[in-house]
Order: sequence, then C-alpha cells, then structure tokens
Amino acid sequence: MTMSQARILPLRTFDAQLAIPGDKSLSHRALLFGALSEGLTEITGLLASADVLSTWACLSALGVKIEQMGETVLVHGVGLGGFLSPSAPLDCGNSGTTLRLLMGILAGQNFEACLVGDASLTRRPMKRVAEPLRQMGAKIALREGNFPPVQIQPATLKGLDYALPVASAQLKSALILAGLFAQERVTLRGEIGSRDHTERLLPHFGVNLHKSDGFLQIEPGQTLHAAQVQVPGDPSTAAFWLAAAAMIPGGRVEIERVSLNPTRLGFINVLKRMGAVVVEEMTVGNPEPLGIVRLQQVPLQGTRVYAHEIPDLVDEVPLIAILATQATGITEVRGAGELRVKESDRLEAIALNLRAMGAQITLFEDGFAIEGPQALYGAEIEPFHDHRIAMAFAIAGLVATGETRILNPECVSISYPEFFDVLSSIHNGAMTPCVF
Repeated sequence: MTMSQARILPLRTFDAQLAIPGDKSLSHRALLFGALSEGLTEITGLLASADVLSTWACLSALGVKIEQMGETVLVHGVGLGGFLSPSAPLDCGNSGTTLRLLMGILAGQNFEACLVGDASLTRRPMKRVAEPLRQMGAKIALREGNFPPVQIQPATLKGLDYALPVASAQLKSALILAGLFAQERVTLRGEIGSRDHTERLLPHFGVNLHKSDGFLQIEPGQTLHAAQVQVPGDPSTAAFWLAAAAMIPGGRVEIERVSLNPTRLGFINVLKRMGAVVVEEMTVGNPEPLGIVRLQQVPLQGTRVYAHEIPDLVDEVPLIAILATQATGITEVRGAGELRVKESDRLEAIALNLRAMGAQITLFEDGFAIEGPQALYGAEIEPFHDHRIAMAFAIAGLVATGETRILNPECVSISYPEFFDVLSSIHNGAMTPCVF
C-alpha cells in the first residue's frame, strides 16, 4: 500500500488575509446543547471536521434530528429527557471531547449506552472523568479500569462537591452536564480555570450557572431552551498561520472572525512575549468574544512557558517548539505532561520529528527545552496520526532548507480538513495581502 505524503517547500514571504473554520470546542458544545434544548437551535459557522461529525453522528444515533440548510445547521432539540436508547455502540471516532462530554450526559439516562472510538481514542484515559461521575451515582465500566470502550448503565445521579485535580475543560464540562440530570446541586472547586466555553454557552441556552473565583455551581431542575449560535473561528487553527508569519522575515497575517475568548489566548500571549507584534480587535462580545487578529513579524526571543499557562495553549505546544528553533535564546516549556495522552504522545512526537529535521531538543517528562536559533532541514515527518503534529511540522517545513514530507497528511481532517489547500494557496500567492 502506498503511503500518502504532503510535500512542503520553504516559503520566502508570508503576507495574507485569512478566514479560518469554526472553533472545534464550541462546535461540539453547540450541537450537544442544542440537542439537550427544547426547540430548534440554529448554528452558523459549525466546523465540519471529523471530530465534530462524530458528535453529530452520536447525537443522531440517540434520536436527535440534525440537518444542514445552506450555511446553517439546525438541531431539533429533544430536551433533557428525550434521548432514545441507541441500538449500537456510539462511535466517537478520534474525538475525546465527544466521548468525555457524552459520558456526563449519558451518566444519568434511563438506558444503557456504550461509547467506543478509533485505535487512538481507545488508548486515552477516561478514569479521571469516570471517578467523579461514580461519586454522583453513575454506573460506568472502563476497559482495564481506565480506557474505552465505556459502558454506562442506567442510574439516578445525586449531587457532587468536587475539587478538580487538573485544569481540564473536558472533565469540567462532563461534570457540569451531568449536573443537569442530578437531583441535587453540583459544586466544582479546585482547578476550574480551564477553557470556559461551557460556562459561557450554557447560559445562552437559559441555564443558570453560579461562578466565582473559587467555585462553579449548577442547580438541579433546569431546562435548556433553543438558541442561535454563531461559532467563531478556532484560535488553535489560527495559531498555525500566526506561527508561520512570526517566523518568516517580513511576515504579516490578518485573521478574521477568530475567537478572542481570554481562555484561548495563551498562544498569542506567548507570541507577544517572544517579541511578535500581535494586535486583537474585538467585534462581537457575547456569548463568545470574537474579532480580528493581526501579526507582524519581528525577530523572536526565547521564553519560558509555565505549568499554569498550559491549559490555555495545550493544543499549541507543538507550535511553540517550532517557534523556539527560530528564536534567540532558550525556550522552556514545563507542566505539559498532559500532552503525553493526547492523540499521540505529543512530547515524544515533537522531539522525534525536530531531531529528524536536525534540531536539538532536551525532552522532559512534562515538557522540553530548546536553544535557538537552529537551522531546520527538510525531512520525513511521522505525525502518528495526530492532526496537530502534522500541521505544526508542515509549518516547520516553511522555514526549513529543502523539502519536508508529512506522512499520512489526511489526519488533519480531525480538526482542519482545508489546511493543506490553504497552505497551497499561500504558496501560490493566491491570498489577499494584509493592509495594516
């Protein structure tokens, strides 16, 4: 069988105005919350990626009608009690968000359900979500006590007062969603400062959440009501083009309709610390802030990324490693051990592929250190079927000497199916230049 490849050549200039696809995290939530609502939810800007389509397929298998009408996706909500018992296991594909959030939703249903996924998802840990759900009364069985398939039996959920041990938006969201079906209040404490899309979007559907600096509460007996949702562009997708412009001399980029949620701006903050000139202009404030991001290249400097910053830029860590090779001084990332249980062991994948391109990197159990600037050379890149590794090293290929070959590039369909088409358009000069 012939292995597919994407061939990347160096790029001398980068000057483009771009629009990017909808945010993946918000697309999942818009579908799920619409399904749990009473009435017809209208979603514009939904990301049509493999992960989001997994959520769509699972909801359809639970009896939810979802249809595409031009640029709008219509979700015919069934309310909190309207899901049908699935006739087969619910296939979450490669999507950890789909599986973990459905664990919270299905934990309090009156029917059995089984959540499965592809080979990658089957290796990802689920005990962290299952344990607090069990404290609420959920009946959940995991393979080897930690991995999918996830078997869920009917259960009546009680309240919960729980300190999150790690900052995880998926864990936090699963417990909030389970709280919709609980008979008592759910209170979350501890590491609650991760991405807050659920906390912003649920009130848009009529749910009252009580938030403070130290805790988050949801009261029982609430009902969701259909809403209109505009999904902004994904800042984790915008990050690839920001990184490219930041590394190529004279680089400039303007990205429209991108989410400016403060919990998603960690990568932009690191770019600024490294010296890049980045300006955000908000155009919409609620329920999710969005607007325009502009970047102009200047020589980059090394920086340190601390553990408390990781939740706001966890998907962009591979790009920080690429940027580090082109920056002057040492860049060190710590507290990123979570990357070892993503679609791949991303820390190992970063180290392996950077070394293949001739770079030196010191790898830690929870991060890495890179001293730059270092020359990169075209190489064969193994992304381990991880979309973010594939795209990050395609960006690395833009500043490498010679040709870079990305194996199995189709894995980018998980989050950004158009990535290589956009990259080709930039290479061919088909993009409109920036006007700052």
